Amino acid sequence: MTAAHAALLLLCAIGFHAALHMESRARLARRGELREESVVQSPRARVLFGLSNAAVGAAYYAALAAASFLLFVPAVRAAALAAAVAAALLSLYLAYSLLFVTRRACRYCWTSHLVNWLLLALLLARSIPPS
Repeated sequence: MTAAHAALLLLCAIGFHAALHMESRARLARRGELREESVVQSPRARVLFGLSNAAVGAAYYAALAAASFLLFVPAVRAAALAAAVAAALLSLYLAYSLLFVTRRACRYCWTSHLVNWLLLALLLARSIPPS
């Protein structure tokens, strides 16, 4: 395993952890059990088809980690890159929202945004050579 592949897997693990944490907060919010206001209560917490961003993120990180072992297949590489571009663009929108609309601190959100941008950079740099 190359260092770049290990970095990709580590970033996916970090993103997956952040997404699971935010999904647990979203579940608490749906049950009315949150003790404070949270970004998971914002309309921007469900950008894609009414699904929570956290659930979509968890699926993305798991799928990308699995796909990372098949990046030597051109179609898999293209799909991974397309997904990473979509995730990075969504993170850009959500980061803007955090700063200028919601105006709330969310370290797990920023962690996910950074992970998404780094994953895109890794895939764009083609630093993971074919196996």
